[in-house]
Amino acid sequence: MKKKKVHLEDLILEMLQRHPDSWVSEDALMSAFKLPRKKGVQRFERAIRKLAEKESISVKKGKIKLKTSANNGKIVEGVFSGTRHGSGYVKVEGLDQDVRIPAKFTHTALDKDRVKVTLLPGRGKDRTEGKITDVLERGKRFFVGTFRKEGKNAFMIIPDEKSATVEFFVHPDNVNGAKDREKVTFRLVDWMHPRSLPEAEVLEVLGKKGSNNAAILSILAENELQAAFPHRVESFAESVAREIPEKEYRRRNDIREMEVFTIDPHDAKDFDDALSIEVLDSGNYYLGVHIADVGYYVQQGSILDDEARERATSVYLVDRVIPMLPECLSNGVCSLRPNEDKLAHSCFMEITPNGKVVNYAIDETVINSSRRFTYEEVQEIIDGKNNPHAESIRTLAGMSAMLTKQRFNQGSINLDTPEPRFRLDEFGKPLGVFVKERLAAHRLVEECMLMANKTVSKHISLLREQKKQKSRQDDADQNDKYGKNNYPFLYRIHDRPDPEKLKNIAENVRPLGIDFRVKNGKVNAREINSLITQANETRLKYAINELILRSMAKAVYSPKNIGHYGLGFKEYSHFTSPIRRYPDLIVHRLLKQYSAGIPGYSFRELQVLGDHCSEKEKDAVIAERDSIKLKQVEFMSGHIGEDFAGVISGVTEKGLFVILDESYCEGMIAVRELDDDFYVYEQSMHQLRGKNRGKIYRLGDEINIKVVRTDIEQRQIDFLPASK
Repeated sequence: MKKKKVHLEDLILEMLQRHPDSWVSEDALMSAFKLPRKKGVQRFERAIRKLAEKESISVKKGKIKLKTSANNGKIVEGVFSGTRHGSGYVKVEGLDQDVRIPAKFTHTALDKDRVKVTLLPGRGKDRTEGKITDVLERGKRFFVGTFRKEGKNAFMIIPDEKSATVEFFVHPDNVNGAKDREKVTFRLVDWMHPRSLPEAEVLEVLGKKGSNNAAILSILAENELQAAFPHRVESFAESVAREIPEKEYRRRNDIREMEVFTIDPHDAKDFDDALSIEVLDSGNYYLGVHIADVGYYVQQGSILDDEARERATSVYLVDRVIPMLPECLSNGVCSLRPNEDKLAHSCFMEITPNGKVVNYAIDETVINSSRRFTYEEVQEIIDGKNNPHAESIRTLAGMSAMLTKQRFNQGSINLDTPEPRFRLDEFGKPLGVFVKERLAAHRLVEECMLMANKTVSKHISLLREQKKQKSRQDDADQNDKYGKNNYPFLYRIHDRPDPEKLKNIAENVRPLGIDFRVKNGKVNAREINSLITQANETRLKYAINELILRSMAKAVYSPKNIGHYGLGFKEYSHFTSPIRRYPDLIVHRLLKQYSAGIPGYSFRELQVLGDHCSEKEKDAVIAERDSIKLKQVEFMSGHIGEDFAGVISGVTEKGLFVILDESYCEGMIAVRELDDDFYVYEQSMHQLRGKNRGKIYRLGDEINIKVVRTDIEQRQIDFLPASK
């Protein structure tokens, strides 16, 4: 391991921190470090001068004292986030910005650990720095890395970059069958001292490094996701009754005779939503959105519920699905498979031809889906193909087109981000990659789900209003903005975009001739939609859409309803996918509990659950993106030396990012590889310009490239201009 360099300034500060209120003579301090006479004095004086310039110390008549501030010496707690360089940051509640932790002060902390930090005199005026003094709670249950045999009885684990930044040693008793160069998951056994190596125990062997299975399972482990269910959870799921009791048929609204069907991807097996549609005599639509009643089978507080809560979401990787529920439930008992009686939670909505919901009902039902459609089959029917369900599907298509138009007119943002798809062989090797086409059939289902989610949220607001009108309430309840004491609910919320990030987008698109202005740090949805429309006329359509998406706040789950900016909805929740999302299961339970007049989750419980589900969703999204990038790199690994057409999607001082036209794979041309000239990065113009010959590489330019290198471990693709 590389030894960390210690600077004299740091040693001086550490010494002064032991006596924070005292003036210490320079002579006494210098003698404590046993510095050589001549050069030592110069080094010491230089260090003192630097610390004084940074306002870390006060100097007075040959004496030095730690510069006092409100934070110096203060002890705080927070969660540590490590960087690849060994340093990190600690997020502390109540502080405006994260506390920076230099590499030499990270103690034995690992990423996501809860730690105790002593705040230090700032080495710069703009950043609070700290020193971790204790690890209060370990944040990760397990890590992933490559097992290495270093000698006869010497074993190490080199963690993957995203997992940890320090090597681990393994006692021979804790090898658990791992062999040299195999990918493994492991847990931390102990870490006695910062200058020693942490000890690990191998938990599971994922496979030979470089194999498809090991690579995919490593991505899961990097994000603390696991594929296999514990045996006791699988056994419990298998024991869940398959037959619907007769009393449930009698208790529920039996709509098995209603025309109901599902629309899903061709390879889907977990069908958690179905649709029905009628046109009433008034000309209004009567839309039914029927959702698998997962809550009936997954009882709150059971070991099945505990596992689902911990997972919080299904994870959709390129070559497999890691379900939230065991497959006997997600693909079997709960799935709304055709021609089978199924328990559902249905939202019926009467919708006018201009998109207003004038009546609704939320009911527990029994359904029997008459057909399982794929999106492609529905698109063919919309385009004119005959089918027994054609009238209903075309009615849904007409209604959804109206709802889409209305939604965008009322402030919903029309983002369209690409979804790469792969053709894989039996071993998971990618044979082809393409961008998924967005069909009218996708919009049809999307609009129906949005309408149901919005209606369910509105229902809770109406319950609150009815309660206020029926009973006298104290001032606390009257001012209960978020429903803390009155029907607390779990919303899907989305805050306004970051003004600084929007300004950055404006700078990025200006060289492309796109006019987008951020006035007083504010932009409305109509202006963002205008930007998207202009971007869609360029070859950087997807790249700009991705920039816009990244400028947005992340949608999260919370009982504090602030609305959903991206959709333009004042109230919104997730109700329609309880097979694959735990928040939807919570919403189902709350609806049933409030309907029965019994209390549900508390506001505080929903806060904790919302934070947890939001964090697990973020982990799942990262894993899904990593699996796509992995397969893109694997695909391009078979095309080394070949030329492709693309577009420059990003320009930095380090080089050019290029997205390929057909496959949407992205790689980089490092500026050091552009050896026909000395290229200067011109940030304001988003371009690299040759200093001698004047050749320009500009954002949005078409470019032909040659694939020269791929790195599957780092998931990177390197290009060169095709002419080289």
